[in-house]
Order: sequence, then structure tokens, then C-alpha cells
Amino acid sequence: MMTEIIQESKMGLFDVYPLLPVAIDYGRGSVVFDKEGRKYLDLYGGHAVLSIGHSHPHYIWRITQQLEKIGFYSNSLEIPIQEELAEKLGKVSGKTTYNLFLCSSGAEANENALKVAAFHNGRSKIVSFRRGFHGRTSLALAITDNANIRSAANTHDNVTFLPYNDVQALEDHFKKEGDQISSVIVEGIQGLGGIYEATDEFLQAIRRLCDQYGAIYIADSVQCGYGRTGIFYAHDAAGVSADIYTMAKGMGNGFPIGGVAIAPHLKAKHGMLGHTYGGNHLSCAAALAVLEVMEAENTMQNAKDIGQIFIDGLHKLGRYQIRGRGLMIGIDLGSDHRAIRNALIFDKSIFTGESSPNIIRLLPAMNLTKEGALWFLEAFEDVVENLPQA
Repeated sequence: MMTEIIQESKMGLFDVYPLLPVAIDYGRGSVVFDKEGRKYLDLYGGHAVLSIGHSHPHYIWRITQQLEKIGFYSNSLEIPIQEELAEKLGKVSGKTTYNLFLCSSGAEANENALKVAAFHNGRSKIVSFRRGFHGRTSLALAITDNANIRSAANTHDNVTFLPYNDVQALEDHFKKEGDQISSVIVEGIQGLGGIYEATDEFLQAIRRLCDQYGAIYIADSVQCGYGRTGIFYAHDAAGVSADIYTMAKGMGNGFPIGGVAIAPHLKAKHGMLGHTYGGNHLSCAAALAVLEVMEAENTMQNAKDIGQIFIDGLHKLGRYQIRGRGLMIGIDLGSDHRAIRNALIFDKSIFTGESSPNIIRLLPAMNLTKEGALWFLEAFEDVVENLPQA
């Protein structure tokens, strides 16, 4: 009987993702095709991951060339391509004096950033913010303001959630506990939280208070970084630098890689951080390909220019609240959200993202063309004008 059960059964997938009934067969640039050949415009890039689009020829060449030599070895030996990546990242981001630690995801990047801060000042308390999202591993979830995805194992008494963009609340908290605060972690633009942008005053206050009390300013740039907003790190628009920048999504264009850029006054010691896969040869090749394309195609300027086309076109409709910068845009649709998103994908063949409670997110590749932006705007206007009347 047991043999029969084993033969008849097969392993399935753990059902945690609400899936759209679309399976992509292949993609080129910002368009993808299903097995029936239907063409879709991809304005989501798998959660802001596909920073240079699908199947970019330089990206394919870089990874293929590396794979023909060696794909992986651990951090027990010298890996020169890591140093090449760090040098290029410093140049493109403008953080040439910072040092780089490599891992495989944004959650890992944030966890390691918090550890670096705690090693530096010997403190344990962390300040995070309402609506923030920082990942799904243990400590990353502890600093994420979403009880629906945080299990009992992820609660942490050392984390305080403050209102986003509330300078007074931040100052009051530092006056109360400043000598115990290890770090402040903040998204420059909240992604899953609804595309809310940090004010310059707020980020400047974080910098000032961290300096005053000896805390570490961590800029979570996992989604809002890597040039998506028109500058490399969205936080830097405030005119102050963070002590640590975390990154991942757009870094490898789909190849798993994350990074922590660490200011020079934060010192390393052997063994304080580690990662089996972090900075392997293939992931570094993927990340180098992204930076090389960003330079060659001036994608940060393109993100700024195409983002403005989106924002101007959406404002002309005068119907919904528009938030964001560059190619990180949120459209607050209210009760129209579900009908519009479904019409965009099933009637107009356009992928978008969403965030709570009623927001469509546009996070396309940074080399999206003007034609792609106009395709969306025309489709969006048509969908809105033909919404069923309540």
C-alpha cells in the first residue's frame, strides 16, 4: 500500500503565492511572450529586479563568458571579480571610499547592515518606520511593519516603529533612548508600503541625530536604489550620505545578488560577517554587466526622463493621486484598483505591480523606451474611461 501511495503521489509547490494565470516563455527588453505568443509590456520587472530588461545581449555575453571559465567558488579564496565589481560600483554610485560586502538578497543585505552597526557601537536597539518593508528573514521581518507576514519567531523587543516622515517623533525618541540606539533603517521611497517618498528634512534629521548620538544611518536601497529614481541611491537626493547602503533587486537583473556598501569609519574584522554564495563568480559577472549597461546606455538619465513622461501623462488624467520619482511610481486607485489592474493585464497585456491597499506600482526596466511609456498611458486612459459605473 505504501509503495502504491509513493508511486501515485508527486511533490507539489508550497502554496504561498497568489498567482496570475500567465506563464512567460521568453522576454526581450521590456516585452515578454507567453507560450501562445501573446505579447505583454512588462512594467514591473519582477519586483523592480529587471533593471536592464530581459535577455540584454551584454548581460548574456558577460554571464556566458564567466560560466565558461568558472561559475562558483567560496570566499575561502581570492575572487578578483569581486574587487572589479566593488571598484565599478563605487565609481557608478559615487561612493568610492566605501567598502562592499556581498550576499544574495535584500533581506540578507539588511540583516548584515544591522549587524555591522551593532558590532560598531555595541548597541541593540533599532529604529524602523511604519509601512516599511525590509525583507522576510528573521531580523529583517522584525524591522518590517507588517504583522501579516511576521510570525511569533520574528518579534523583537529592541525594534521601535516610528511614523515615516515625522521629524518630531524621531527627535523625541532619540531624546528618550538615543544612547541605546544602534541604528536607524529607512527606505528612501517606501516600495511595498505604497510609494511614499522620504522628505529631505526627514533624512537630514536621521543623519543629524545619528551623528549626535553615535547611531548608524542605514539606507535601505534594495528597491529604490540602483539608479531607479534617476540617481544611484534615492536617499542621496536629501544631500546627506548614509553610513551603510543596502542593495539587491536591480543589482543582478534577476541573478541573485545583494550588497552592503559600508562607510570607511565602520571597520571589518575576520569572521564578523560571512556568506557561502555571496560574491560568487557568476553573480559578480551579472552585477558587472548591469553596471556596464547602466554606464553605456545612461540608464539613470533615461529613468528620470521616462519617469517624467509617465508622471506628466498620469497627472493629465487628473483622477488619481500619483507618487514617486523616476521609474518608481505609484498610482493610488482607491476602489478602482482591482478592476483597473485586471483590465491592464487581461485586456491590454500590461504587467504592473501592486501594494497595499489600492496602489499600482510601476517599476519597469531603466532602459524602457518612450514608446513603452506611451503604450501604457494610452492603455491606462482607455481602461479608466471605460470603467463600469458603480
